[in-house]
Amino acid sequence: MKKAWLALLFGSALMLGACGGGNDNASDDAGKSDGGDKGEQLVMKNCTSCHGQNLEGMGNTPALNDVGSRLSEQEILDIINNGKNAMPKGLLQGEDAEAAAKWLAQQK
Repeated sequence: MKKAWLALLFGSALMLGACGGGNDNASDDAGKSDGGDKGEQLVMKNCTSCHGQNLEGMGNTPALNDVGSRLSEQEILDIINNGKNAMPKGLLQGEDAEAAAKWLAQQK
């Protein structure tokens, strides 16, 4: 009987755990038409391995969490397209590079 209760308790906990983890903030950015969501997603996917999970900079890579206070959108796009120092060129291209530069320029 004790094993049956433990199995039921474990199964219930497993089911409840599987139901969680949704994005409660999914509608917070609804209606953005400036490409901010896409730019942020691209930056988080392509830049955090070198610039840190919070874009705080790591080692010899600069922080990006305030890059908009130092560089213009065009300067950021130029670095994305052509590289600079340890940053390789062309990690993002075309509209993806533009969306990332636009989002990064807003980080001040």
